[in-house]
Amino acid sequence: MRLDLAMKRAIAGQVTAMFNDTARGETPVVRRADGLFGPRSVAWRVHGDVTSMMAGGIAGLLLQMLHPAVLAGVWDHSNFRADMHGRLRRTARFIALTTYGGRGEAEAAMARVRAIHGRVTGVLADGTPYQANDPAALAWVHVTEARSFLAAWRRYGEPGMRVADQNRYYAEMAQVGRALGADPVPESAAAADALIKAMRPLLVCDARTREVARLVLSQPASSVLAEPLRVMTAQAGIDLLPGWARQMHGLRTPLPLVRAGTGAVAELLRWTFR
Repeated sequence: MRLDLAMKRAIAGQVTAMFNDTARGETPVVRRADGLFGPRSVAWRVHGDVTSMMAGGIAGLLLQMLHPAVLAGVWDHSNFRADMHGRLRRTARFIALTTYGGRGEAEAAMARVRAIHGRVTGVLADGTPYQANDPAALAWVHVTEARSFLAAWRRYGEPGMRVADQNRYYAEMAQVGRALGADPVPESAAAADALIKAMRPLLVCDARTREVARLVLSQPASSVLAEPLRVMTAQAGIDLLPGWARQMHGLRTPLPLVRAGTGAVAELLRWTFR
């Protein structure tokens, strides 16, 4: 019993350190019932699984970078090359605050993101101007993120998830998408699939896309002990991509062992935080 407790604390400490910058005084977000969604929401269920959220986050980023304007905003206005881990951690914290934090915390987090987006503007290689607060570009970021988190949860957490609950998830997440300025914002699985299909002709994979993808997939974990988890979830993220997106990125379909290994890791972390 004592050994189990010590093991749980050790694993939990490693995972918690991946998502909270103690140097900046960050601590895990406390779950509060007065937030955007509440304990009975589908979002609380989907976003509460560490492993599937990590895999879904990787898939979401790989999809998002296929949009030229989204890629340009990251390429021109962030230090992702030097601090990819910090960028991923800040994204994870935003999701935690908007999902589990109180309404004030969630609204403050969304206001910070809107302020950052307002300063991100530039020109694409073909001379087309872009801005991060463009509703269509934000819609791509929103739908690919929601699609990826839900796909990961269905694969590793709830394979038999009802379509009604999938639709509820998109409807709940629409609150965040609209608050950030995205338009259109899908409120069902069918609407999400339709939006992704409609935006596919705009997508491009070039040298910069491949460079960002390489960094996303190869950035070392914050500790040696967490590195196996990072490697496994990176491959699981590739596996979650639609076939056409893997083809655009030039990525191979991971071996079936990846799903089995990721499922085992997911069960271990659920045991750890239970």
